[in-house]
Amino acid sequence: MIRTMLAATSFAALMLAAPAMAQQIDFSKVEVKTTDLGNRTWELEGQGGNVTVVVGDDGILVVDAQYPEMHDKLKAAIAAISKAPIRYIVNTHYHVDHSSGDALFAKEGAQIVAHDNVKKRLAEGVTNALTGAKTEPVKGDALPTKTYTSGKVDLPLKGRKYEIGHINTAHTDGDTYVYVQDANVLATGDIVSLGARYPNIDVAAAGNVKGMIQGLDTYLKLANDKTKIVPGHGPVIDKTRLAEYRAMIVDCRDRVQKLVKDGKSEDDAVAAKPLDDIGAKLGVNEQANANFVRLIYRSLKTA
Repeated sequence: MIRTMLAATSFAALMLAAPAMAQQIDFSKVEVKTTDLGNRTWELEGQGGNVTVVVGDDGILVVDAQYPEMHDKLKAAIAAISKAPIRYIVNTHYHVDHSSGDALFAKEGAQIVAHDNVKKRLAEGVTNALTGAKTEPVKGDALPTKTYTSGKVDLPLKGRKYEIGHINTAHTDGDTYVYVQDANVLATGDIVSLGARYPNIDVAAAGNVKGMIQGLDTYLKLANDKTKIVPGHGPVIDKTRLAEYRAMIVDCRDRVQKLVKDGKSEDDAVAAKPLDDIGAKLGVNEQANANFVRLIYRSLKTA
């Protein structure tokens, strides 16, 4: 089992400046940790979002591709699992720590699959709602080659049973989950993001705290007591831990929502420090608390 050599960083800080962060990472020191989830399904941890690997009789489906600098290491870790060709890369959303590695896999023959809004965000670029930092547009092999707009998408992989579906306006407006039914594994994308961090609500890409909660409700309906849940960031969890995470998000929503109903401005809501005790339990700093208040506030005001 290979271990990652990088210490955990603040997810809020990472997402505020993801392209710049990628330039600062020493990828030569990153190693890939492989976890067997059972029935030809694995999780890979490297640098960026968690990766899920589903091996079929005629090829491999991979959920998320991290950064381009991780391509060779991810490819080697996958090859150690199976020599079958990588047929699909499924993007859970457009953020660079999940999708910017797509192009290299596409050049090797993988079909890049995502919600239509992922292709739109990548092609147009996005401006960060908190910092104004811009993610530049991408084109060519960096764009998904198969998209869907609602419901579920059918990707045949012989000998495997899974569903791929859309969660509307949650972490972003292009969120996709993969539930591998024959392994009882659920890959959630960044609707679930664990560790010393709050999840990011990408309000610039129509993300919304209410959609986050609805997405978590969908996941709780899909899961059972034996489901292995692969979050966008953080360790594999079970349904009980997922329910606890949902309760935390609802608590945060309710606290900020009360301030909105009381007529508080966004700055007043931040100054009230409604999330300080929750942030202390998570192990985040005051800036992370303030950022999450702002994101919840803005998503509530635009819902």
